[in-house]
Amino acid sequence: MIKEVRIVIAEDDAGHAALIQKNLARSGISNPILHFEDGQQVLDFLFRRGEGKRREQNSPYLLLLDIRMPKVDGVEVLRQVKEDVELRKMPVIMITTTDDPREVENCHKLGCSNYLVKPVDYDKFVYAIRQLACFSQWSKCPGSMGEVIEHLRFTIDNFQLTIDN
Repeated sequence: MIKEVRIVIAEDDAGHAALIQKNLARSGISNPILHFEDGQQVLDFLFRRGEGKRREQNSPYLLLLDIRMPKVDGVEVLRQVKEDVELRKMPVIMITTTDDPREVENCHKLGCSNYLVKPVDYDKFVYAIRQLACFSQWSKCPGSMGEVIEHLRFTIDNFQLTIDN
C-alpha cells in the first residue's frame, strides 16, 4: 500500500517556515505540510498529546527540525523522537543556522538523518530549499518506513553533495 509522506516543519521563524513551504511547492512537492512554531507543539503532535492536531498512526512523516526554538529546543525534540519505539524510524532532518561542529555531531549521535545549515545569504537559502525537490520522488512512497528511510538516505546524500559543491 502506498501512503503519502507528510512533511512536518518545526520552525519558530515564520519567515523561514514560509520560505521552506513556498520553495517546496515551487519545486513540485505537493505533500501535505504541517507547521509547528515551537518544540512543545511538535512533540504534542507526534506523541498525540493535548488538544491540538495529532499524528495519524501508521502514516509516514518526515520532520524538518530547527534547533533553536522556544519551549523545547530541536535537540530535545530529536532525542525524544529517537527514544520512542514507534517514532524512531521517522526521518528527521535538522535545518538550522547552527553550524557548531559539536552540535552537528550531537544531532548525528542522537539519530538525525541529516543536518543542513541554512545559509545566511537569502539566495543560497532559497537555492538550498529548492534542492529539496529531490524529495518529490518520494511524494508517493511505499508505506514501509524502512523503504522510505533508505530512499531518503540516497536523496539526502545527493542533496548534501549539491550543497557542498
